Amino acid sequence: MGNLVNTMLKDYLNKLRGKRIAVVGAGVSNTPLIEVLLELGIETTVRDKRSRYELEEITIRFEEQGAKFKLGDDYLSDLSEDVIFRTPGLMPTNPALSEAVARGAILTSEMEVFFEICPCKIIAVTGSDGKTTTTSIIAELLKNEGKTVHLGGNIGTPLLCRAADMRPDDIAVAELSSFQLITMKESPDVAVVTNLSPNHLDVHSDMDEYIKAKSNIFAHQKQEDRAVFNLDNEITRKYAMSAPAEDVLFFSRRDKVKSGVYLKNGTIFESKDDNRATIMQAVDIILPGVHNIENYMAAFAAVSGIVSHDVMRETAKTFRGVEHRIELVRELRGVRYYNDSIASSPSRAIAGLRSFTARENRRWLKKERKKIILIAGGKDKGVAFDELGAEIVERVKALVLTGVAAKQIHDAVVSAMGNSILKHTDSLEIQQCNDFEEAVHMASKLAADGDIVLLSPACTSFDRFKNFEERGNTFKSIVNSFS
Repeated sequence: MGNLVNTMLKDYLNKLRGKRIAVVGAGVSNTPLIEVLLELGIETTVRDKRSRYELEEITIRFEEQGAKFKLGDDYLSDLSEDVIFRTPGLMPTNPALSEAVARGAILTSEMEVFFEICPCKIIAVTGSDGKTTTTSIIAELLKNEGKTVHLGGNIGTPLLCRAADMRPDDIAVAELSSFQLITMKESPDVAVVTNLSPNHLDVHSDMDEYIKAKSNIFAHQKQEDRAVFNLDNEITRKYAMSAPAEDVLFFSRRDKVKSGVYLKNGTIFESKDDNRATIMQAVDIILPGVHNIENYMAAFAAVSGIVSHDVMRETAKTFRGVEHRIELVRELRGVRYYNDSIASSPSRAIAGLRSFTARENRRWLKKERKKIILIAGGKDKGVAFDELGAEIVERVKALVLTGVAAKQIHDAVVSAMGNSILKHTDSLEIQQCNDFEEAVHMASKLAADGDIVLLSPACTSFDRFKNFEERGNTFKSIVNSFS
């Protein structure tokens, strides 16, 4: 890992010499940081709520290099270090962190260090939904234009561990979560906010905290930077009013924009001071769903002036998207199985449903009969399922529920079925399964030729799985075992 320590990172870390450092969380994002701190002989204590048994390989490896460990339930006790690097999953409002800061400790993170030392342009994306796909599209667009791209952040590998390989003409593309942004004091050269809706309210104190955390993606920008906002979303539209960047672009599928990218009569246009140019026909985007049209428009705005329209068109026609995001697993006996495990919120699950059964009467979208067998459930985020219930009643042929939030979703659907406006819809079969594998098998039994089995849980995976990737991979493994 010696090649990680470039000049800018050395300059930053040299300021830490003589200080005691705590790295909270020995996960993927912090491991490169721990290694480079130890490499420079900086006193480092690794704090993690997991046991020594669970972290055996890491503890053996780093103890040999001089690290100290504080593990288990009391991992945050006696937090007396001078500088604390927190893991994104630990909120800065945690009492132990707050008390340490009150005593004079500096609280920061791996991502904040990267923003300080990154030698190249940074394009970053956040939002409640669509941020991973939009981030991936931006990276793909830039690669196809011939740029050297470093993709990371909340997606893929940590960017800090690749900082030494970055050159001034490269571009770093980062997905940023609210948990990463909440303590950020620097913003990227290009900031993109896809949308905002209630999310992670089981962690954030309230919606205002969530909105404020997200705003850090653009709040510290310079005048010469660029900010891209969703005109169709009330919160992101208001964000634009306080953006310090002069180059503010909008994207919209509902209205024409003065500067940015918009959709009209099935055509995607780029507009600069009301002068428009055609980019492409929306129907040519290979990824299904209205939300992916929005994701592409956000990405087009982000790379405007860097990526040609020809490359934009070709990329949209060929790029098949990201694993676990409406990913076609297989087709068996006329039934298509889709893995949308990333859908850990009701709004994301709604977007997945609308990918296949569009309510909007648009010429570039084919309205299909209800044929979705939906698998939903998991651990809820403290967000209501009322809107999802109505969408399920309108768009789903059969519903298979599993996980701790199954009853909440069930009740929301039953309530929606009693809505007089929706009484004309076909009857909806609902099944509840205690076991995830049982749920997948049940969905398969309910599906007929021409149907779609969609895993779009509307919940986190943490009741049964360590993350949405494990949940999605388990789903794929079960589906691929069908004969």
